[in-house]
Amino acid sequence: MNFAIQALTRSMNVFHLAGSACNNCDIEILDALTPKYDIERFGMTLVGSIRHADVILLSGVFNKKAAERLKAIYEDAPKPILVIAVGGCPATGIIFQGSYNWDGPPKDYIPIDAFVPGCPPKPEAIISGVVQVIERLRSGEALPAYIRAENNE
Repeated sequence: MNFAIQALTRSMNVFHLAGSACNNCDIEILDALTPKYDIERFGMTLVGSIRHADVILLSGVFNKKAAERLKAIYEDAPKPILVIAVGGCPATGIIFQGSYNWDGPPKDYIPIDAFVPGCPPKPEAIISGVVQVIERLRSGEALPAYIRAENNE
């Protein structure tokens, strides 16, 4: 197993980055951390610094200002890093698409490994999405998006 992939399949530190939106996905992400759902049983903990992260969870709409912040944070992230977009906003913009502050989906700025659908997705879906990405990496079915981008695959 590639060292980068092995590093991504151990206990993971998650950095949550919210764009500008309604915050419903943010609430569901935080709900996943409560004792009821206990995302920490999978070895995932929320960290406050991108420099300690293995995973970036994106939520909300990324306007021009938030897109610049996202690019800078992604560049500062230690590699290997997984990027998981939570909710419909990072995927399509939903009702914000076409508005004056919509700057396109984050996949136009950075490589994204997985999308968790829903508006907002339930904590079970968020946990399932992250666990599925880890399982696909462990089995060799998937490579992190930044490695695919480097290899021009």
